[in-house]
Amino acid sequence: MGGVSGLAYSAVPIIVFVVVNSWASMAPAIWSAIGVALAISVARIVRKEPLQPAISGVIGVAVCSFIAYRTGDAKGFFLLGIWTSLLYGGAFLISIFVRWPLVGVAWSALNGLGFSWRRHRRALLGYDIATLAWTVVFAAKFVVQQWLYVADQTGWLAFARIAMGYPLTGLALIVTVWAIRRAARVAEEVEAANSPTAGGSPTVRSRPSTPRGSPPAT
Repeated sequence: MGGVSGLAYSAVPIIVFVVVNSWASMAPAIWSAIGVALAISVARIVRKEPLQPAISGVIGVAVCSFIAYRTGDAKGFFLLGIWTSLLYGGAFLISIFVRWPLVGVAWSALNGLGFSWRRHRRALLGYDIATLAWTVVFAAKFVVQQWLYVADQTGWLAFARIAMGYPLTGLALIVTVWAIRRAARVAEEVEAANSPTAGGSPTVRSRPSTPRGSPPAT
């Protein structure tokens, strides 16, 4: 999904937009942000890095710039991210209540592992906790950035967008890795318990005993 470099690249157009907007005006800021996003995409293609994050980055900056242009205010550049955080947080929260935690669903879909983990309480609980962590991340982003948006603090909006992105995402990823490993351990334990050799070495069937009073077998 872009990795560490993807996170770093995503911050550059935001910084360029805010800096150029403060020095010049919104129109040059919009074109500067789009230009930087395109340049980053070309660099990723030349370096043979994943193409999908590059395309998504350009589209994201273009949509944010269009919203800023339509609203006539530089802070409109951050509206998409604010409301996306709300939608993501709501989706993650709902997935917990319906017992299909999105972290588990996404991991299973990406790796073709299936959804047998839903039958095991400990694995399901781990994915619930990881999904809740992402819910908290998205909720925090929405609350803080929406407050800054209403307060008309464009510069602080950019700072919050970047500063809240890396640390909170890192924490959520740590919880996600823990949940994935927990589910893997549960799967291994279940597989071991259901294997033919569970409980030790297979026992050798003893020779049937001869009934008392019967003639010995020949």
